[in-house]
Amino acid sequence: MEWKLDDSRPIWIQLQEQLTRKILSGWYHEGEKLPSVRELASEAGVNPNTMQRALVGLDMEGLTVTNRTMGRTVTEDHAVLEGMRGTLAEGIIRQFYESAAELGYTKAQALELLKRSDG
Repeated sequence: MEWKLDDSRPIWIQLQEQLTRKILSGWYHEGEKLPSVRELASEAGVNPNTMQRALVGLDMEGLTVTNRTMGRTVTEDHAVLEGMRGTLAEGIIRQFYESAAELGYTKAQALELLKRSDG
């Protein structure tokens, strides 16, 4: 998974969102040790302080756990992972309905479009 960063929003927020998706999609597995801050920063092409800020956000959301001797690992708490997965999915659905409404579709019409799509 490549890092996709732009100037529209703070970089650390974009990093946090992308790391969240990597965790929830299984790119990083439950209990897996994440690469170091420096490794992740180098991979993303950002300053380590920026990456650290993104990782602290993951800690605060409960997606990662930091241990001084083991480093940072993905949580093994299924409830946290499933809760966050549901929250993200709801946001995607809300965006879909809002975009469809901007095109003049009702919620029912948008749902029908979704059902007919190949996705």
